[in-house]
Amino acid sequence: MTETRTLVMERDFAHPPEKLWRAITQPHLIAEWLLPNDFAAEQGHRFTLQSPGAPGWSGRIDCAVREIEPGRQLSYSWDTGGGEEAMPRFESVVTLTLEPVAGGTRLRMEQSGFTNASNYGGARFGWGKFLDRLEGVAAALA
Repeated sequence: MTETRTLVMERDFAHPPEKLWRAITQPHLIAEWLLPNDFAAEQGHRFTLQSPGAPGWSGRIDCAVREIEPGRQLSYSWDTGGGEEAMPRFESVVTLTLEPVAGGTRLRMEQSGFTNASNYGGARFGWGKFLDRLEGVAAALA
């Protein structure tokens, strides 16, 4: 049986939860820190994230909102689709949880379902950059 791993990253932001909630649920803001998308904050909504791709892969990531607890938690599936030469199918679940802390908000990003070290390492690198950009997007919100 293949062992699955979960990537967890936590980061404290000097912004109230409401600001971060907007940044993780409004499509134009998601595009600024994560990827271009057609997200809607509705349980069951199917959406696409469009990464730059790579030779042999379109970069399309198919997603669906699994759970949404307004202001606190958002969970969605993450499926690279597979079938393309350079990208075997990779299915996982991303859960973003906001928790008020002194001076701001703690964001916990959990992505579960990794079965190989390459996907895990790529996600760890990618989410580090995404969360850095999220800080800038949240800081720019009124």
